[in-house]
Amino acid sequence: MATPPARKAVLDLYASTLRTAKSFSSYNFRTYFVQRTEDTFRGMQVEQDPIKFSQAYNEAVKELSVLRRCAVVNQLYGGGRLAVEEQSDVRT
Repeated sequence: MATPPARKAVLDLYASTLRTAKSFSSYNFRTYFVQRTEDTFRGMQVEQDPIKFSQAYNEAVKELSVLRRCAVVNQLYGGGRLAVEEQSDVRT
């Protein structure tokens, strides 16, 4: 029987994944990966079966390494900021 990962390990993985997701320079990628991270870990939070929980944790670890590589590439070749991201003063 597989032992589920410790709570601290899961929280550390969540924080690392969220930090990596927020490091994307492209607005669309950044918001997508932040939402996907939250959805993934919400699903893990309600999982009762320790085997499925361990499998989900291992899959999240693999996804983190892929996400880190994608974030680096996105930072290298990312475009300019979108109008939605601009925070300018409102003229009255």
